[in-house]
Amino acid sequence: MKLSELLRDVETLEINAPSALEIADIAYDSRAAEPGAAFVAVRGFESDGHRYIPQAAEKGAVCVICEERPAIDLPYVIVRDSRLALALMSRNFFRDPASELVMIGVTGTNGKTTTTYLLKHLLEQKLGATVGLIGTNGNMIGSEFLPTERTTPESRELQELLREMADAGCTHVVMEVSSHSLVLHRVAGLRFAVGVFTNLTQDHLDFHKTMAEYARAKSLLFPMCEKAVVNLDDEWADYMLERCGCPALTFAERAQADLMAFDISLASSGVAFTAGYGGESVPVRLGIPGLFSVYNALGVIGCGLALGVSLADCADSLASGRGGKGRGEGGPTDGDYTLPIDYAPTPDALENVLRSMRAVTRGRLVALFGCGGDRDRTKRPIMGAIAAENADFVVVTSDNPRTEDPEAIIADILAGMEGSSTPHAVITSRPAAIEWAIEHHEPGDVIVLAGKGHEDYQIVGHEKHHMDEREIVADILEKRKRDR
Repeated sequence: MKLSELLRDVETLEINAPSALEIADIAYDSRAAEPGAAFVAVRGFESDGHRYIPQAAEKGAVCVICEERPAIDLPYVIVRDSRLALALMSRNFFRDPASELVMIGVTGTNGKTTTTYLLKHLLEQKLGATVGLIGTNGNMIGSEFLPTERTTPESRELQELLREMADAGCTHVVMEVSSHSLVLHRVAGLRFAVGVFTNLTQDHLDFHKTMAEYARAKSLLFPMCEKAVVNLDDEWADYMLERCGCPALTFAERAQADLMAFDISLASSGVAFTAGYGGESVPVRLGIPGLFSVYNALGVIGCGLALGVSLADCADSLASGRGGKGRGEGGPTDGDYTLPIDYAPTPDALENVLRSMRAVTRGRLVALFGCGGDRDRTKRPIMGAIAAENADFVVVTSDNPRTEDPEAIIADILAGMEGSSTPHAVITSRPAAIEWAIEHHEPGDVIVLAGKGHEDYQIVGHEKHHMDEREIVADILEKRKRDR
């Protein structure tokens, strides 16, 4: 592709490269630069891509896109924002794949993954669509599963993935759109048919610093959408609606919205309610327990309605829908207790899963969780307080400590439990904590393994080690069987 074609819609400040220069690839990591590539020098949080321009040139880069003149003699283009340029150039390089797809974006703190899986099921079942999925649990091209490192990939990888989806015959793409991806321009240049807002609760304040900045980041999705679907019961709903600039369909259980949930029934097997929209009402059942499942279901119905699916068809699809891995997932046991596995990485998510499990607990409700290192420290005592308030017993352990001391993270959690009469145990090793909880269970207990969910790894320092809670539980149960 010619450089001039690659730079379509990119704001350039200075061009010192032939417009007809042929570009064979785009790279933003100098190690991945190939002969004929354009290297985009991005200023990161830990390193500055401008420092690696010589390395990219040595690998064969023929041009650099940067925010300042390079120190070496190499054709260059100076842009105002390298990250934004990377996104737009990637879109152009992969021939704007999103224009060939019906794009659906889901943003919010909690419920994104479940909502995307339910939407994929709805579109496949009721529209006969071939659906790509992009999100926390992984990516899917139809039924093919592809592991992922991020909720929303970097723009170059995202555009390449969308091209693969379009070429594979996908008609629709449902994707989680993270606040990071919006602020860092990973999704710049995309146009969404529908954007869904689930809710906004505390998370990622290590990055956004304040809830106002977090909300602003989330709101960036809606000017990119043709239609919006917004949870009107959320306290940030008006903020999102003021900034969406497109027709919006609202849903709620409490507020007066376009789409309403009535006669809600919660059970261990899931939720049931009546959905009302435009004078029509239908019964809805979803086999995922908890009041939050009502909101997830409403978001899915709202999106379906925005895409022309009837209310009745939306409800019918939800009856056979399932959430993603690690979202209220039931694990095997060897006795009268249950072991739900749930991601629940935020205060609100932890509170939601504990409250939903309380309704189906005959014995004690046990919360086993930790908090991630190198992330928002302020939510740790909040999650400790939530666990102590909503559980009968708390096991505090590690999550992904990363470069922090696991015991220091645990100390932050315990600070929120001070003054509580709820008994607790501290076991730093997560496998050991799970084994301890199983060994000390009582009849009728529900032991919620929270925080890891779909993840099959643990990050210690900068290394990712394999650790799957399902395998840990299976090994513990096998050991208990041998010891009997």
